Amino acid sequence: MDEALLAAYLATDYRIRLPAGGCASLRIGAPMPDALRQLTGDAAWGVITAWNPRSQPMPKAWNRRAQRALLADLRQREDIAGIHAAVGVGVDGWREPSLLVIGPDAASLRSLCARLHQHAFVAGEGGTPPRLCWTGDIP
Repeated sequence: MDEALLAAYLATDYRIRLPAGGCASLRIGAPMPDALRQLTGDAAWGVITAWNPRSQPMPKAWNRRAQRALLADLRQREDIAGIHAAVGVGVDGWREPSLLVIGPDAASLRSLCARLHQHAFVAGEGGTPPRLCWTGDIP
C-alpha cells in the first residue's frame, strides 16, 4: 500500500456543508460532530467523490462532468435519504469536491466507488467515528 496516500486520507479534513449554513468537519477516527449526527440520524452515510480517479489529477472540466454524473446517478437511487455538498481539504491546500451521502451502507458505497475507480471513501453509521474504507482498487 502507498503509505503517502494513506497518510493523505488520514490527514484530510472532510468539510460538510450544513443545511442551515456553515460547515462541519469530519476527521477519520475522530468523534462525529453533533451537527452531522443530527443530519445523519442513525442512518449509514459516506463521503464520496468522482474526482481524480485512481488518485490521478484530471482536468477540472473532466472532474466536474464526472461529479455531475455521480450526483445525477445518486438522485435516481431509492436508498438515498440525503445528499449534501462536501469538500476534502488536505494539509497542503489540496481540495477535492465531494458529497455526503446518507442512506447506502458501506458495501453499497464500496461498489459504487470501485466503479468510479476511487481508492477509498469515508463511511460510518449514525454517530460512529468516520472510518476509511478501501475499495480494493489500491495502489
